[in-house]
Amino acid sequence: MLGAIGLDETHESAYRALVSVGAADVPDLARRLTLGEYDTERALRRLERHGLAAQSSARPGRWVAAPPGVALGALLTQQRHELDKAELAAALLAEEYRTQATEPAAHDLVEVVIGAAAVAQRFLQLQLGASEEVCALVTGTPIAVSGADNEAEEQAAGRGVRYRVVLERAVLDQPTGVTELSAALGREEQVRVMDKVPTKLVIADRTLAMVPLTAHTAQPAALVVHASGLLELLSGLFESVWRDALPLRLGSRGFVEQGPDGPDGTDLEILSLLLAGLTDASVAKQLDLGLRTVQRRVKRLMELTDVTTRLQLGWHAYEKGWVARG
Repeated sequence: MLGAIGLDETHESAYRALVSVGAADVPDLARRLTLGEYDTERALRRLERHGLAAQSSARPGRWVAAPPGVALGALLTQQRHELDKAELAAALLAEEYRTQATEPAAHDLVEVVIGAAAVAQRFLQLQLGASEEVCALVTGTPIAVSGADNEAEEQAAGRGVRYRVVLERAVLDQPTGVTELSAALGREEQVRVMDKVPTKLVIADRTLAMVPLTAHTAQPAALVVHASGLLELLSGLFESVWRDALPLRLGSRGFVEQGPDGPDGTDLEILSLLLAGLTDASVAKQLDLGLRTVQRRVKRLMELTDVTTRLQLGWHAYEKGWVARG
């Protein structure tokens, strides 16, 4: 119980025993602790250094316990003071790191990670460290990916991190491809598919990216790219592939590739009600859908039509004949 203030089990037992009697000689206390007199006196000397015990001035060889409320309170105050100083030091180091990171040296903008375990660990850190969005391109030949990565994805999604993923069509032919895709869609991740993905890529919060090295090496290797022009280039690559890929949704007969001109019946009902002036909540109640489901479908339709406002979406809906006037 008192380990936090620097007392081990022996010294804590000695102090408790001394407190229970108020004062005691070394032989008496040694019998209570079932320790030798030498070890007992060493424990008392340690308590004396902590201000928890003192030798009696009236009777040499007799030890008196210091009042716990005073003695332990002082030790706890000192411990809190040390923790406050450590917290301040940590904050100063963090600020120093941020200052240095604003203008990193060119050779610090890219890390080379070598080895399957190291690559998998950095991939895990990328997802666990994300706070807003993870964007990924997934090829048919994953590198150093394990079940732990899927767990990290679930944790990140559970914290509200958005996922946008483009799959190479060959991924769906893998033994676990359909199962993992079902789980991803179940977590409300946005998933698209295309015949060929140019490279495997992961980007976290647009501040850190990871791309594998394709050179023929004895073991997997990857580049970790920090904020830089190269990172902006990789982000642009992802957005380009994302625009060209077809969204995937889970239909009654399996996965359906949703083309840019093909909203389903529910999408059309949602659009019609929104154009009639209903709010998202009213549409959800009217169609017996969840509010997030309605908002997610509207967002997907905006992405399909490449618009940024609902007003533009309504105009496109009329132009494409998805809804009728009047």
